[in-house]
Amino acid sequence: MNRVLQSIAQTTQHRAFRPILLILLTFLTTFALAQSAGNSSVPVPSINLGIGSGSDREQLSSSLRIMALLTVLSIAPAILILTTAFTRIVIILSFTRTALGTQNIPPNQVIIGLSLFLTIFVMGPTYEKINNDAIKPYMAPNSKMSMDDALAKAEGPLREFMLKNTYESDLKMFMDFKKEKAMTRNDVKIMTLIPAFVISELKTAFIIGFYIFVPFIIIDLIVASILMGMGMMMMPPVVVSLPAKILVFVLADGWSVLVRAILAGYA
Repeated sequence: MNRVLQSIAQTTQHRAFRPILLILLTFLTTFALAQSAGNSSVPVPSINLGIGSGSDREQLSSSLRIMALLTVLSIAPAILILTTAFTRIVIILSFTRTALGTQNIPPNQVIIGLSLFLTIFVMGPTYEKINNDAIKPYMAPNSKMSMDDALAKAEGPLREFMLKNTYESDLKMFMDFKKEKAMTRNDVKIMTLIPAFVISELKTAFIIGFYIFVPFIIIDLIVASILMGMGMMMMPPVVVSLPAKILVFVLADGWSVLVRAILAGYA
């Protein structure tokens, strides 16, 4: 043991080995303590899982509920992205930046922040209905509503929003894969509705992105033709087309028109 520690001390002169050596020292220390404890008469403490009495079972149930709540909070960003208008909005804004050719202007933080606030604005009526129908009754002092009932009430407005913005073809595709039959659209399972909604949002965002690209491509072609006609073939067209695209976008009040079109799509 002493020889091992001496060799470790000599190796600590190299900085690259220090994290590995710290782990090795911790392991050797734990092993030495375990060996000394095994040779002594100290009893090993037992582990109680807490499933004996009723109070212990309630405490275990509360711990499992807290663990489930933390798991839901960890996937909250995915729920926000996939069940709201965030996907369509952030893709449309990203397409607009690419069509302008301004590279990282606006920066990603601005695009994501604007998309988040527009998502809150679009989802406001849905979240207000969820708050009135599920959260407030469940959080009331004398409430008799169970967690399952609250989740069912909260699922209704969100399901209505997603169904309103989901194409029939996408919904039918996922239902056919799962061999699921539903008499009405409200009978569709939520795990089938969410991927169909995401695919529909991607499809709509790409269609809008195509319409955004068309006028800017026309400006690029006009500028390239003018430079070619003037004999300025060595001059990159982007040097002239970028200010022209920004000027046209500003004169047309592009951001207001774009945001108005996004909001009108969810009206």
